[in-house]
Amino acid sequence: MKKTLPESVPVLIAGGGPVGLTLSALLSSQGVTNLVIEADESYCSGSRAICMSRRSLEILGWVGADRPLEEKGLSWVGGRSHWRNTEVLHFQMPSEPTQRFAPMVNIQQFYVEEFAHKAAIAQGAGAQVNWASRVAAVRPRADGVAVDVETPQGTQTVNADWVVACDGGRSTVREQLGLQLEGTQYEGRYVIVDIVQKTRREVERLAWFDPPSNPGSTILMHRQPDDVWRIDYQIRDDEDPLEAVKPENVLPRVQSHLDMIGETEPWEPLWISIYNAKCLTLPSYRHGRVCFAGDAAHLVPIFGVRGLNSGLDDAANLAWKLARVVQGRSPEALLDSYSVERVHAAQENIAYGAKSTEFMAPPNFAYQLMREATLRLAVSDAQVRSLINPRQSSPITYVDSPLNAPQAGVWANEQAAPGAPAPEALLHAADGPFHLSSRFGHRFVVLVFGGNLVMDQPEVEVLSINPTMDAVGQAWQRFGLHQPDEPALVLVRPDGYVMGRWHGLDPAPLCAALNHVGVFA
Repeated sequence: MKKTLPESVPVLIAGGGPVGLTLSALLSSQGVTNLVIEADESYCSGSRAICMSRRSLEILGWVGADRPLEEKGLSWVGGRSHWRNTEVLHFQMPSEPTQRFAPMVNIQQFYVEEFAHKAAIAQGAGAQVNWASRVAAVRPRADGVAVDVETPQGTQTVNADWVVACDGGRSTVREQLGLQLEGTQYEGRYVIVDIVQKTRREVERLAWFDPPSNPGSTILMHRQPDDVWRIDYQIRDDEDPLEAVKPENVLPRVQSHLDMIGETEPWEPLWISIYNAKCLTLPSYRHGRVCFAGDAAHLVPIFGVRGLNSGLDDAANLAWKLARVVQGRSPEALLDSYSVERVHAAQENIAYGAKSTEFMAPPNFAYQLMREATLRLAVSDAQVRSLINPRQSSPITYVDSPLNAPQAGVWANEQAAPGAPAPEALLHAADGPFHLSSRFGHRFVVLVFGGNLVMDQPEVEVLSINPTMDAVGQAWQRFGLHQPDEPALVLVRPDGYVMGRWHGLDPAPLCAALNHVGVFA
């Protein structure tokens, strides 16, 4: 048998979807050789996860995958909801002229996979994807994991120092370890349809509750690249899911809705699938030398687009920690913080997702009555309309993270408190303007306000921000300073989260925080 896989590898990633491939690229950017095992022969088909958040673009930007995604994707800042024929909500997400990325970008999942894969290869650290192969067995050991992989050439065993399960909601790795997701699964089902049709409509999230085109249903629409509409519509509880996805049942419903909203251009279907909402998570994302990320770790409802975006945040959180452990720069215990932080994030996302699901697809008659009452009131009462807002995905603050440094003194705001995602800021250097988020993703960064700091540590980048650089005033205000030239230090982790902030320019507490995770060990 001709072997196509290495006998050993530092990190084996089970699953070559967007989370697995992004993790591969991030690890490669940190110099960690990794192997991705993917059952499909290439990138996925169908739109699948389509809404990429600003945070996800920042993460992909760390490996150079942001530019092709922006060039191909369709950006948007808000959306509209309708009850029957009446618009009851027009929402706008936070957006500003100086921003680096739009709040959301619509793009089919297979493009995200392609761009992440190309970025992994471009890092030059030995990232390999083995297509048409699947993980068959996982045997944990004290010093690693033996993984049996079924390939077209036969079954081969790879000895990995670490395994990361990114193999989706039906994770083989999770099953092999005897682990189960915990939480709630909703009964309501949505048919998902991609169609090709030219349109002149703006790019925004569109929703209809009880539309005349499909009475009693809820319909969502998103424009995508290549003249593709993504349409999601709810089916009745008594409908057979197998029948519901047959073209003869799907196409008339789509046509009825297109007629109602005045989209008259010719169209044709591309892909049909079905979905039901799940609010599930593992209690822990680390089990010895095996870690879990993405849908293998948690399943979050699509409403609010927290699924893929939270999975990419898993990858961003895990990559720098795993790289440090693999390279012997930090103790294995650092990976426990990955589980603590991302389980907390999943629980927050599930809580938001559950609220959205109960509104979008009411689980019982009582919720149905409350939704209809809310929609009726929203027609004339602007204060009620906020209840319809889908509350799109945003990064979660890691409250009570073991990596958060103690905070002292009085700060102007808590926007950049330890555990929070570092706020964005437009800064001006001698060679031109740049966004602060572009400096994250690789090393620890110390932001120095009101003075200078010298640190002879290759692990840490020092970025002094004076009032001239911060001409717009975004940095000092958002990081909680009371005035532009106030002396302060802010320590930002490689994944763009604030680890600590201190008044004054004394580096001692900052160094103590870095010693806590073994940076200077």
